[in-house]
Amino acid sequence: MKNLIDPSKRTLGSFQVGPIALGCWRLVAMPTTQAQEVVETALDQGINLIDNADVYGLDWGGEAFGAAEELLGEVLKQSPALRDQMVLATKGGIIPGIPYDSANLVSACEASLKRLNVEQIDLYQIHRPDLLTHPSEVARVLESLRQDGKILEVGVSNFSPSQVNALQAHLPFKLVSIQPEYSALTLTALFDGTFDQAMQHNLNVLAWSPLAGGSLASSENLNPELRDVMDNVTKREEVDLATLAIAFVLAHPSRPIPIIGTTNPDRVRESTKALKVNLDRTDVYQIIQASMEEALP
Repeated sequence: MKNLIDPSKRTLGSFQVGPIALGCWRLVAMPTTQAQEVVETALDQGINLIDNADVYGLDWGGEAFGAAEELLGEVLKQSPALRDQMVLATKGGIIPGIPYDSANLVSACEASLKRLNVEQIDLYQIHRPDLLTHPSEVARVLESLRQDGKILEVGVSNFSPSQVNALQAHLPFKLVSIQPEYSALTLTALFDGTFDQAMQHNLNVLAWSPLAGGSLASSENLNPELRDVMDNVTKREEVDLATLAIAFVLAHPSRPIPIIGTTNPDRVRESTKALKVNLDRTDVYQIIQASMEEALP
């Protein structure tokens, strides 16, 4: 049967990006040289979409809002040539304690630009929907940022399909991406209209947590049926479970871009083996049904 994995590049607005992205959530509390090695390894592997957020830096040993952007900014300051090799993405709109504020994305974006040591962000995303700001106001702010040349493309993260529609209705340009959680353990995007909308409007799907927060790094964390199904495929394809988990995300017809969060250069290299895994529809449906612990109708 046909292999469902498409290893080709994706078109993200005006950019071409690899089918896997590097997330910077864990890019904190490490020397700049170590962070640079992670970024350079990703770029060398064709992983050129680098995804950050202003709120990253409060986990994984980080101690401050913006720490992940600051560290990536130090990398770019020390090696400016890396900037032209990447499609730089970041997110804004979360303010701890508020918690969401999309009416003030201009100041959030300007702070990100400063921390990142860049003049322009390639893909700027609203991290989570602000339920208390009208989408017309959010659209006005985003349009202003684009007109001022501070951002190029715009996407959203953790938005429902109706929230995407509400914002898009007020924008004079097209959103290019959505960023939902999706993995073999988190299947919501399959059923809530997220993937359907992405395919309808040609939105790139940037899938966060493809390893389900590390739960898909070891079969010990899986229910017995899912463990058996995935173990059988890993043996057949001669890959580890984490690689299969990334391949599972890649197999959806919306051509998702899984965002890997490792800071281990060897794991960055290993992740690209997912592009060579052969998964047919029987494999993927077996994983889905085993994860759900019920048969599809």
